[in-house]
Amino acid sequence: MRIVVGCAALVLGITGPAASAAPHHDPARAVLAAHDGWGSAGAGTTGGSAATADHIYTVSSRAELVAAFKDAGDAPKIIKVRGTLDFNTDDTGAGLSCDDYAAPGYRLEQYLADYDPAVWGRDQVPSGPQEDLRDASAANQAARVEVKVPANTTVIGLGPHARILSGDLQIENVDNVIVRNLTFEDAFDCFPQWDPTDGDTGNWNSEYDNLVVYGATHVWLDHNTFTDGRRPDSAQPYYFGRIYQQHDGELDVVKGANYVTASWNAFTDHDKTLLFGNSDSATATDAGKIKVTLHHNLFRSITERAPRVRFGQVDSYNNHFVITPGQEYAYTFGVGKNSQLVAEHNAITLAPGFDPATILKKWSEAPLTADDNYVNGRRTDLIAVHNAGIPAEHLTSGAGWTPTLRTRVDNPRAVPHLVDRGAGAGKIH
Repeated sequence: MRIVVGCAALVLGITGPAASAAPHHDPARAVLAAHDGWGSAGAGTTGGSAATADHIYTVSSRAELVAAFKDAGDAPKIIKVRGTLDFNTDDTGAGLSCDDYAAPGYRLEQYLADYDPAVWGRDQVPSGPQEDLRDASAANQAARVEVKVPANTTVIGLGPHARILSGDLQIENVDNVIVRNLTFEDAFDCFPQWDPTDGDTGNWNSEYDNLVVYGATHVWLDHNTFTDGRRPDSAQPYYFGRIYQQHDGELDVVKGANYVTASWNAFTDHDKTLLFGNSDSATATDAGKIKVTLHHNLFRSITERAPRVRFGQVDSYNNHFVITPGQEYAYTFGVGKNSQLVAEHNAITLAPGFDPATILKKWSEAPLTADDNYVNGRRTDLIAVHNAGIPAEHLTSGAGWTPTLRTRVDNPRAVPHLVDRGAGAGKIH
């Protein structure tokens, strides 16, 4: 088998059709427009748009994707994804299950018996043989499902059905990456850890986000769909009175990452959706960074973190947030340590029974700007509604900065129609 690079073929164990030099209108050659959010700051985000013919790849498996990244290194490259790339596979393409990752001697039944709060208590996290084996099992899975993206890369799905399944795509400590037109589905953790000290009653904590921007700069994420898909948390069992949650986030921007624009994506059917800044103790890496723009994204049936922000100057405008009947819902915008969130011109559709006071959630003292937002078609002062409904979490208006990196700003009353019709994978043009 071979990967075809432009007009020349380089044997790499990858199969793909010939990729000739892209025409000017090819979406794979697109760059982030000037002034389009924080990703356009400084040198802007061009991804692999300057790729030569020998650095254009078409891949249809995890192994082919990894080989293409390795072949091109940091040179400008375009990776076109065809069909489904299942990350729970070995190098031959054979599927891997949780049993394949499990370290010899690890058994969930034994883990549950050893760390039952009635036996282990609630004052310390698990330790000992079964926790060590769980950790080793998790490391085995991480080696397969975590795949790192090099600098100067465009990854783009071909057609409406390109998908990364069960994968954690990581943009870590690199510059200039574009990811477009992909569905990210079900990045699940086979080996969640029980932490009895998490909250009042303990929690199961999992790894693996669909996509992580970790210490990276100049990133554009456009027309992607993120979903738990085939494995919703609601279908998972309860252990120790808490859901055995196997999903972490859909998109995290952490560890000093900076200059990110996320546009026209669909974030759906998930709990902990977007985390921008992952620790109150990250001042050294995150202060003055975590600059992210969110615009024209659809958030449907998500529970919380859309986003939860620490430190960053985050500009969220022209997004549509849909809270559906019967779903679990905690909040939309989380105001965390030293955050400077601007949330303007958004549309929020609340099903009956949900309190608009909970759209905002205060974690730390940090002012925000929340102007010209519409709830169920009516202009609503989100801060005033929050403060009236939850006076113990009083929020202060005025984020202390005014976004200037915006191109198209739509009337928020038009946002539900525009975003519902245009956001997500398969809708790129």
